[in-house]
Amino acid sequence: QMITKQVLFMESAISTLVQQQKTVRLVDLLGFCRPKIVHANWNRRSLFLNDFDNRMHSSVRCLFQNVLIFKSGDDGFQTNGICTVTVPTVDRLLCPRRLSFDSKHFFASVGTSDDGLKKINFHHEVSNEDVLIKEAKPTPITFRKLSQECNSLSDVLDAFSKAPTFPSSKYFTAMWTIAKRISEDQRRFEKQLMFNHPAFNQLCEHMLREAKIMHYDSLLFSLRAMVKLGIPQNTLLVQTSLRVVQERINECDEKCFSALSAVLEVMEPCKNVDILRAGLRLLVDQQVWKIEHVFTLQTVMRCIGKDAPTALKKKLEMKALRELDRFSILNSQHMFEVLAAMNHRSIILLNECSKMVIDNIHGCPFKILFSILRSCKDLQYRNLDLLKGIADYVASTFDIWKLKQVLLLLILFETFGFRPVDLMDLFMKKVVNEPEFLNMKSTLAILHVYSSLNHFDKCPNKEFLDVMAGALTGYLPQISSEDLLYGVRSFCLMNHFPLAAVDQLLQKDVINELLMTGDVEGNVSKLHLLDTCLELDDTPYHKPMDLSLPQGLAAPVRPDAKVEEVLSSLLGGEGCFSKDVQLPHNYHIDFEIKMDANRSQVLPSSDVDGVSAANMQRVAILCVRRSSYCLNSTHPRGLLAMKMRHLNTMGFHVILVNTWEIAKLEMKDAVTFLKTKIYSTEALPTADFTV
Repeated sequence: QMITKQVLFMESAISTLVQQQKTVRLVDLLGFCRPKIVHANWNRRSLFLNDFDNRMHSSVRCLFQNVLIFKSGDDGFQTNGICTVTVPTVDRLLCPRRLSFDSKHFFASVGTSDDGLKKINFHHEVSNEDVLIKEAKPTPITFRKLSQECNSLSDVLDAFSKAPTFPSSKYFTAMWTIAKRISEDQRRFEKQLMFNHPAFNQLCEHMLREAKIMHYDSLLFSLRAMVKLGIPQNTLLVQTSLRVVQERINECDEKCFSALSAVLEVMEPCKNVDILRAGLRLLVDQQVWKIEHVFTLQTVMRCIGKDAPTALKKKLEMKALRELDRFSILNSQHMFEVLAAMNHRSIILLNECSKMVIDNIHGCPFKILFSILRSCKDLQYRNLDLLKGIADYVASTFDIWKLKQVLLLLILFETFGFRPVDLMDLFMKKVVNEPEFLNMKSTLAILHVYSSLNHFDKCPNKEFLDVMAGALTGYLPQISSEDLLYGVRSFCLMNHFPLAAVDQLLQKDVINELLMTGDVEGNVSKLHLLDTCLELDDTPYHKPMDLSLPQGLAAPVRPDAKVEEVLSSLLGGEGCFSKDVQLPHNYHIDFEIKMDANRSQVLPSSDVDGVSAANMQRVAILCVRRSSYCLNSTHPRGLLAMKMRHLNTMGFHVILVNTWEIAKLEMKDAVTFLKTKIYSTEALPTADFTV
């Protein structure tokens, strides 16, 4: 009855206003929806008006559309206590925003005219008496806000349990954001608390229910956060999320490409992951030319996998080449890792990115330098300018680097066969001054790098070798047999023999262990090398090995056909030289020539028996490949340098013939080249007549 009376009352009031032709309209030009009425002083009538508007909105929509009506309190409309007015609108869905008043909008106050009628005065500014109170909109909760306000994973779960809001993905993303900024030990502890938290299972249930309706990128980021937080991949939550991601993959836009790639990057292979990766490949193949951002392109390239179709890799390479002009310094630095991740060796891309890295190398952090070198190693990409640029930069700023960082770079340089002389000299001096840096692992690594690159070829540093020998000796009580053999072998290559280490290695129980466990074939080869060095080198250790070692299998070697042809032309036939000669200690030489002591004439094989050893010089010709030298130099690496040293001890004059150089020469030039190598300088003018 009360509602009926009020409706009749309002209709009567409206009819009166129409008859008086004094209807007052305030057109809502913006078409905003009305804000909720806020009561400064609550009473039943104002409550009713508010409730009336909510219940009867559909029936009076057309009547009250865009009309504000003001009456004084004694004319029947209760306005006391109502501090804002309502604007009924046509449709809430079409007008989702709330009306916001400022000084530019019209406000109305009621006055009395001389004829007794009510008049309306319009004001552009609000007076002190007409204060409008607007209900504050609650600030939406985002994962960023959660991660800023919460200090632990449990805090996020507490916030969820108090007032869960959609979407649940933000809670997982916030927890991973927090986990990234804490220490490893604290992260492990926080994860355990997370799994035991009473709200965690509830959050997982919410996530399962919302997976199909939340934004696609939110689903992707939350899935990555789940895996990073340690939720097992075989759980219902993760697998269901994976399936939903598969079903909605057509919603993937450029932003989602990056998110989906990040998800696949952290997940272990399984059926659903493999299907999702295949779906991503198909999607990328269709939309690669639409990708606008270089970062997105590189993220996708990194994640498609090494087993992606070659055609897709080529298409991505072409897209990257088209975007080269837009590459930032960071893009160029990351391109190496991207190509290594997809196992695609694009020389053009690598060359262009190398130029940008070299030009902007100052200030480049260690992590980037290490990543570039490791990726080049994986791709078997050798760029001398890039390697020299990195080595020179580290050498020029040597004091700012930790020794461990420099050592890691040297280890990678060694895999290329690159010998950065200045950097290695600086490192040697630093190790001598700070021997406490040397632990067992770093000692073995340094020995390997310096012996492999033969950095002691001309000027061995005895002080450095003594420091390294002392470090290895200090770890003898705890070192394994294989590591001991590894370290002693490195010393052998450098022609240095620490007595304590060699003595322990030659113990019968150590030898037997090496011959029965681990890489037996490799151990036998290293033991043969040690035996050869103890016999041929000038060592302070004269105790022979009293154990018979199994014979190692020598790899079959075919003498270089071009060199053989040149020798036949130069020396007058194959009777003047021997080929494929096997020597003691498992050494092999490609060609052997016997000459007089002055190396002025070649002795035919038939005349050798009548010549004493003092009047004869044996010449060993070794056909050498590029890999036996340091990168882009003729500096022999460790094994070749040791072989030359031992051949000299056995009485040979050693001649190195570079196979790649002789292959490029015409026969006439090749004959001249070998002639200058074989004959002594004094004998060259008459060499044609003394063959």
